[in-house]
This record gives sequence, C-alpha cells and structure tokens, in this order.
Amino acid sequence: MIKVNVFYPNAAGSTFDMPYYLTKHIPMVRQKLGSALKGASVEQGLGGGEPGSPPPYLAMGHLLFESVEAFQRAWGPHAEAIVGDVRNYTNTQPAIQVSDVKM
Repeated sequence: MIKVNVFYPNAAGSTFDMPYYLTKHIPMVRQKLGSALKGASVEQGLGGGEPGSPPPYLAMGHLLFESVEAFQRAWGPHAEAIVGDVRNYTNTQPAIQVSDVKM
C-alpha cells in the first residue's frame, strides 16, 4: 500500500478553505480516481510541537493506493483537473510525498 500525502504549508498570508476542500475537492478527487483510490483522509493543523505554536501545515490530505503504478494510472488522466482546482481552496503551494505504508 502506498500513501500520497499532500501538505499545505502554513506561512504568513496563507489561506485554506476547509469546507470547500471537504465538500467539493475531495469528492471530485474520489470520483475521478475511482476504484484505484482505496482510502482518503484529511487533517486540519491545530498547532506545532510547542504549546501555543502555530501548525507547520494548514491541512494535509492523504490518499491510499495499492501501488505507485495504480496511483499513476489513475492520476495521469485527471491530474490537470485535480491540480487546477487547488486555487479554489488555497493560495499555498502544496508539497507532495509518496510513501510506502509499513504499518
């Protein structure tokens, strides 16, 4: 199982529309990726490691796939539409990491 992690950095002036992300973006991603998408989760940053510090990320999205190849096959035809929607909910540049889930 692999996880595609999308991190939305929290920098000065950064915005993130969580209601849009949850009700529009993620449902669109689920529809476009279809059965290749094995699971999805969303996290909203609350704070950093030190009490009272801001979160390093405004939000994080996580998508699960059986393999990197399954992700690439599902993502490729829809990448432009999915990435094109980012401007509708954030002004940040997301960072993406593909990970091999060990546990």
